[in-house]
Amino acid sequence: MADSTCLLYFEDEARAALHLADVAGMVPQLVQRHRFPDGELKLRLPATLPSRVVVLRSLAYPNEKLVELMLTADTARELGAQHLTLVAPYLAYMRQDIAFVPGEAVSQRIVGRYLASMFDALVTVDPHLHRIASLDEVMPGCTNTVLSGAPLLGDLIAQRRTHPFLLGPDSESAQWVARAAAAHGFEFAACEKIRHGDQAVEIAMPNIDVRGRAVVLLDDVASSGRTLARAAQLALAAGAASVDVAVTHALFAGDALSVLMAAGVTEVWSTDCIAHSSNAVSVAPAIAQALSRGGRA
Repeated sequence: MADSTCLLYFEDEARAALHLADVAGMVPQLVQRHRFPDGELKLRLPATLPSRVVVLRSLAYPNEKLVELMLTADTARELGAQHLTLVAPYLAYMRQDIAFVPGEAVSQRIVGRYLASMFDALVTVDPHLHRIASLDEVMPGCTNTVLSGAPLLGDLIAQRRTHPFLLGPDSESAQWVARAAAAHGFEFAACEKIRHGDQAVEIAMPNIDVRGRAVVLLDDVASSGRTLARAAQLALAAGAASVDVAVTHALFAGDALSVLMAAGVTEVWSTDCIAHSSNAVSVAPAIAQALSRGGRA
């Protein structure tokens, strides 16, 4: 192991970690985890580590995982790691990029600097950046590699649907819809969204003709599912033959999946950035290529 890059992972992500290690030619090593009765965590890493270490931790439901990363990164350096790369296929706390009212914490900036202080490099997929152009602004001093799940989803859609129409549920999704559509020349557009709360949204369809078409709603992340559900209802009301959903990050909190099904969605597809029953595309090959180009070198 001394001459090989080590991939540290946690038990709940074993499947994804072993797949990535196999594709990327890394040595997988489990971080053992124990929870004390008072809720505190004890982690145990391998007794010795090579100079270059990759840590896999997708940051869905992130609060406890951020503590795990702090403990892991510091201990890894004590055990010999000189270069640490974080592979976080889903990167949390990226939405809050400004203080909307006085006193709000700008979590994107705080969490970004926190991670940058521990890791030399980051590989992530479709971070939810709105008013920020690049992760370099969020994580100064860290080598950041941003991949996209949209082209992978576009390839999947080409296999599953004939002459599909790609539709984004809001204007922010337009960038991912365009990427997914590009390789196959799909027609695409995006709805407009007015958000009244975490689960209260108003959607306006663009001026398009989707009668008889297989519409695929595509976005970077699905959380409550309400925005996608409303877009699905509008597309079906406009005459769409079917509506499917494709997302990079399958958060699907609470009853989100059942809400989509109730809205008339036929199938839901996602990448495996977050483990979910809807996973249909693996990002491991793309991450492995990114690591070989510089994430671990």
